[in-house]
Amino acid sequence: MKVVLQRVSQASVTVDKKVISKISGSGFLLLCGFEEGDGREQIERLVHKISNVRVFPDKEGKMNLNIKQVEGKILSVSQFTLYAALKKGNRPSFTPAQKPELAAQNYQTFNQLLRAQGIQVVEGIFGAEMKVELVNDGPVTLIYDTDNLV
Repeated sequence: MKVVLQRVSQASVTVDKKVISKISGSGFLLLCGFEEGDGREQIERLVHKISNVRVFPDKEGKMNLNIKQVEGKILSVSQFTLYAALKKGNRPSFTPAQKPELAAQNYQTFNQLLRAQGIQVVEGIFGAEMKVELVNDGPVTLIYDTDNLV
């Protein structure tokens, strides 16, 4: 499982020229991708990491607070292209990405477990053609890959 986390001051998802989800104030835009073999274990590890990562400033301006401490929100967007195979040729292959039926279930589980942490989570539409807008705050961008977590 891979997640690109961006600390944002606002973010939104538009589908068919209609804004379907948005957040403002402190929060994260999460781009989430699943590969074959990903399941509950990988999801739980990233939910723990994301809900506890300290990237929001405290009173001294140090990145010392997590999203729960600042009452931040999350906009979660499915992103199968995180698993593009790029070694050969000029056209990406997406064969490493998890099959859509299972990836959709895992995406919902991921968002539900984030909500269980007390975080407000809004979503894009799985599999839809989306326009994502954001104001990256910092900028702060972190990349999580469960294949590289200890």
